[in-house]
Amino acid sequence: MATPLPRRPEADGASPRVVPAASGTADYAVPASLRGIGAQAAGVLGLLTGVWVALSPWFITLQYQGGNATAVDLICGLAVAAAGAFALASPRGFSGLQLGSLLLGIWLIISPPILDHKHPIAHAMYWSNGFSGGVLIALAAAGLGFAALRRTAR
Repeated sequence: MATPLPRRPEADGASPRVVPAASGTADYAVPASLRGIGAQAAGVLGLLTGVWVALSPWFITLQYQGGNATAVDLICGLAVAAAGAFALASPRGFSGLQLGSLLLGIWLIISPPILDHKHPIAHAMYWSNGFSGGVLIALAAAGLGFAALRRTAR
């Protein structure tokens, strides 16, 4: 009784070659330079800051009446998190997204006094948005500075 072979044997009688399968981690390359690692770290910190801003209305009291502060933080936080996620898509980051993060950081700092004219804003929103906006401004400034250094190095 003969058993069927899944493959034909080699012509010279040698065993067929085994080729190892590629692992799933080969799809994403780890950045090799310090600038690439810095861009990745800035993207992660931006993403985490955006998640905090988006979720902060459910953890701290932003406003005593009305819901405009909740809407502002939710929309701004989701935009910042999306910018961080897009920056993570490339090991080098994107200068346009860093500029957008800079503008969103400025908006986070100035939005509580603007929103305070319609409904009173809690002090926790001033602190949370001020700190988050400062982090975003620092990350965006560092990212834009690294992008400018990269352009001059070429």
